[in-house]
Amino acid sequence: MSEETAQELEQLGEEFVRDPYPVYARLRERGPVAHVALAGTPMWLVLGHEEARAALTDARLVKDPDRATRVAAARAGVEAPEEPAEKTLGQRMLVEHMLNTDPPHHTRLRKLVAKAFTVRQIQALRPRIERTVARLLDDLADQGEVDVLKAFAFPLPLTVISEMIGVPEADQAEFGGWSNALTVAVQPEEMHRIAEEMAAYLTGLIARKRAEPADDLITGLIQARDEEDRLTEHELVSMVFQLLVAGYETTAHLIGNGLLALLRHPEQLAALRADRSLLAGAVEEFSRYDNSLHLSTLSVTAEPVEVGGAVIPADEFVLVALGAANRDPGRFADPDRFDIRRRPGGHLAFGHGIHHCMGAPLSRMQTELAVGALLDRFDRIELAVAPEELRYEMNLTRGLESLPLRLG
Repeated sequence: MSEETAQELEQLGEEFVRDPYPVYARLRERGPVAHVALAGTPMWLVLGHEEARAALTDARLVKDPDRATRVAAARAGVEAPEEPAEKTLGQRMLVEHMLNTDPPHHTRLRKLVAKAFTVRQIQALRPRIERTVARLLDDLADQGEVDVLKAFAFPLPLTVISEMIGVPEADQAEFGGWSNALTVAVQPEEMHRIAEEMAAYLTGLIARKRAEPADDLITGLIQARDEEDRLTEHELVSMVFQLLVAGYETTAHLIGNGLLALLRHPEQLAALRADRSLLAGAVEEFSRYDNSLHLSTLSVTAEPVEVGGAVIPADEFVLVALGAANRDPGRFADPDRFDIRRRPGGHLAFGHGIHHCMGAPLSRMQTELAVGALLDRFDRIELAVAPEELRYEMNLTRGLESLPLRLG
């Protein structure tokens, strides 16, 4: 695609980050698939719910970082090497995880990880999560005004996933700092520096777990086998990295986005306070209405693909707009209305198909326990700033930079 053509595409910029839903609605009026420029890069957004489900299971939309690099190089007029350069462990960690792989490699990885990441193990975490929630809320009790994201929504999943993985308590703050830094780093040099530091730490931690096995996820991943197959060293590092980022950032923003939705719809907040049996459904509506995982990871068309009446040529970038699919009026009645009594079955907040989030039950549990305990503890929960002062950050996830609340 020529640079001139790219400039003619609708540029999705600050307006899109601030509030993507009107943008989605405007694009959807033209069709369930839109050709746009995101961060200056031409790509195709899949907006419709039915089309999104199909795209998430279409083998012609491939997860291949090396191919994506070649496509980007060709567009820039730069010759990409025939053979990808040897990557450092940090670089592999950033790109060679399950979200960026297809079968059969993805099938092999998911099968091995599933042995160490079961529903029973997740349910066993509930008492630990409840204790962590209570401890964090104790720290908020006398503060009056607090950034709930910084003091509660982020520390909760960080503590849970760190303990689950097997990161010592003394290292958890640094561990979370790396994750935060990676999500906001814009310069490749900075991202690679952080990735190398994190990869070096994880390599050492894995070595310690091999020497002294424990009841944690890293030990489970080390020991996971499928006949003679097992995870390689770099696969172990990449897997722990993925679990950290996927299990931390998305859950924190789901809690924050959900709380804000309740505060902006006081009748829904009152209903939830009056009837706590609505809580599980409320978490599903948080996920549908303003899900934190807004965009899929990048795919590249391996051949021309027809999606929603549009033919996407080969070697084009494609993102599935999960946030748009969850507001598709063809699937959800009055989709821009926030309703915790809604039956939102079929939303795509956690993906679909082989890349459906393995940690979805854990994220739901943490969000339900966090919001329920916050309502139990505080009779007064209100925004400490005007809603228009709130700012969002957005990459694959979309969430608030801060959420200042008055608690009492």
